[in-house]
Amino acid sequence: MAKNYVFHIDANSAYLSWEASFRLQQGDSLDLRTVPAVVGGDPSTRHGIVLTKSIPAKKFNIQTGETLYSACQKCPGLIIVPPNYTLYRQCSDAMVEILQEYSPVVQRFSVDECFLDFSGMELCFKDPIKTAYEIKDRIRNELGFTVNIGVSTNKLLAKMAGELKKPDMVHTIFPQEVPAKMWPLPIEELFMVGRATSKKLRSRGIRTIGELANFDLKLIKLFLKSHGVLIWNYANGLDYSPVRKGGSFAVKGMGNSTTIPFDVEDRRNAHLVMLSLVESVSARLRQANLLARLVSISFRTNEFYSCSHQRKLFNATDCTDEIWEIACNLFDELWDNQPLRHMGLRVSELCQNDFYQTSLFGKNFAKRRKVDNTIDIIRDKFGSSAIFRSAFLYSGLHSITGGVIENEDYPMMTSLL
Repeated sequence: MAKNYVFHIDANSAYLSWEASFRLQQGDSLDLRTVPAVVGGDPSTRHGIVLTKSIPAKKFNIQTGETLYSACQKCPGLIIVPPNYTLYRQCSDAMVEILQEYSPVVQRFSVDECFLDFSGMELCFKDPIKTAYEIKDRIRNELGFTVNIGVSTNKLLAKMAGELKKPDMVHTIFPQEVPAKMWPLPIEELFMVGRATSKKLRSRGIRTIGELANFDLKLIKLFLKSHGVLIWNYANGLDYSPVRKGGSFAVKGMGNSTTIPFDVEDRRNAHLVMLSLVESVSARLRQANLLARLVSISFRTNEFYSCSHQRKLFNATDCTDEIWEIACNLFDELWDNQPLRHMGLRVSELCQNDFYQTSLFGKNFAKRRKVDNTIDIIRDKFGSSAIFRSAFLYSGLHSITGGVIENEDYPMMTSLL
């Protein structure tokens, strides 16, 4: 009987690696991976957060998600690179193309992570471990960036294996290797154990994955409910979720948010910030061939008071102007003129766009959707700044805010358990 094999492929410091390899290919002499560098925010104003960091930057205790201001305080010579999400999508797609040569079943778990079902493929490629090394080396030699590959019999163990030591490595954690390779790790290293769960576990003397694996499941259920059962199974290396072929997953929603470098105190600027968010989110909808039935907005004031509001749509849409109009209406209903420092937009309840229902009673956005498609083509070919709305001239605001895929809700391994 053939053995199941699952690979987990994870690009090392993805955004920064992709930036570095692209710049080297363009003739740049500096490899960003060799110096303290981060991707994120605006280098000129140092506003925004760290999206990813180089290995030398880790020596300064720079954390993903912290503000650029804080990161620069830790490392005054830090190199800051603005994100280029179009490039990242291209790099991700190129990686997937290579993976698809080794198996017809490749699941995109995030923009920089994939699962590959190698079960039965050893008849074509023989040894799975040698094949993993071959894939790793091909990605490095052909695409210019490195990946870690974890190999096991299920997705959970493959992912845990890939995290053992980085970069440019292949690791295994087969079921018989769990006690030696996984159980000694701190409990925080286990997939799906966050800060809150870790705190509860440690308060009961559970400090390592092995201690959780050997803890009484009945007691775990008492204080962690169903989530406790999940992580207890994970601690024991148990996971039965299949690798699902790319494109078959259901994206639950797409969204972006931005911290504004100054207080937004007037409605016009607030609407422009919302438009910059809508521009990227609606483009992502069209790229994924999806329509949205629910629009949500959120904002946070300069005194850290947060609000959110949402509206269900009669007709699903991917039109930039239509989503923006709804978002502005939601904002106007909620805002009471307090200065704002953070705004967000999210679309959800997504459906395929193979059938588009126009409204009989509302505005007809059919012509505007055609304009959107033309703009998408121009931006794909010449860059996101090739065409933008004149309202952003001299506004001090970016015409497009946010990314391509990083905020999408990719399903977790638990989704089919």
